[in-house]
Amino acid sequence: MAAGPPGFEAHEDSTERALRPKRLADFAGQRPVTRNLSLAISAALQRKEPLDHVLLSGPPGLGKTTLAHIMAAELGCEIRETSGPMLEKPGDLAGILSTLKPHALLFIDEIHSLKRVVEEYLYSAMEDFRITIQIGEGATSQSLTLNLAPFTLVGATTREGQLTTAFRSRFGIRERLDLYSVEELAHILTRSAGLLAVTAEADGIQAIARRSRGTARFANNHLRRIRDLAQVHYQNRITLQVAEEGLIMLGIDGSGLTELDRRILRCLARHGRPVGLKTLAVTVGEDETTIEDIYEPFLIQSGYLVKTPSGRILTPLGYQHLGLNAPDAGPQQESLFSPPST
Repeated sequence: MAAGPPGFEAHEDSTERALRPKRLADFAGQRPVTRNLSLAISAALQRKEPLDHVLLSGPPGLGKTTLAHIMAAELGCEIRETSGPMLEKPGDLAGILSTLKPHALLFIDEIHSLKRVVEEYLYSAMEDFRITIQIGEGATSQSLTLNLAPFTLVGATTREGQLTTAFRSRFGIRERLDLYSVEELAHILTRSAGLLAVTAEADGIQAIARRSRGTARFANNHLRRIRDLAQVHYQNRITLQVAEEGLIMLGIDGSGLTELDRRILRCLARHGRPVGLKTLAVTVGEDETTIEDIYEPFLIQSGYLVKTPSGRILTPLGYQHLGLNAPDAGPQQESLFSPPST
């Protein structure tokens, strides 16, 4: 894929940031999460204490980063942002922690990717607001305990199960974000269309919402691309026809499945038995983690495939989507107990 003009990626990032809500009251969907966070924030402000450490989990693209920035705005504090893979050693973390202002918010994305030595270094920082710094090397080395300003750690993860029990228990607030309903996505898209200065009719918005995999990020990405089509060819108006045309151009079918989704389903159909993740990844040419974190949750929740102890299998609905007849129940049932593919 050819690179865009200079500044293209920066423009995309700034556009995406502009679509993010700035307050909890503007955050559509995830009502139990926003209700609990609003209560915790109000209580912390009344007590003039830092907010308890927060762990946000759930599939990608549901608003974990957005919620972190909203929490900082609601608390009126600074936010420092990093990610698990960027923190290679305790010293990387110490440099950030030691410069945090009182009641600041430290956001760590992909927190499940933290190395164990860095994770354990966080324990005393989270509980007692202090860290130990090693000065010098060898026999002349000394340990210096440094007191930190009280802060709030907000961790985001798509894989909460990979966090150790000891680490997870140190988060006083743990919230999981779930896929959005079509109505919630339509509300998000209507707001985004206004910010993008494009006229969007209700049926066009509904068409995009139905085919956005329950994910706010996908919905906004689709809207931006369809906005381009509407601007160039349709007087900057997104109708049902324009939305359908744009979604087809993006390779998204009537059920919201992408070409890679369909390749996954076709792979399972060809095997006709449970397929292991490694085999699936090699066959469709995609990373295992990407399949497991981004594609599978929607396919499973939509009823196209199921995970068994032996591997992934296609459901009758999955065969129907491909225009194929599902195998007889007998052989399919026996395949559940066949050895898994590697």
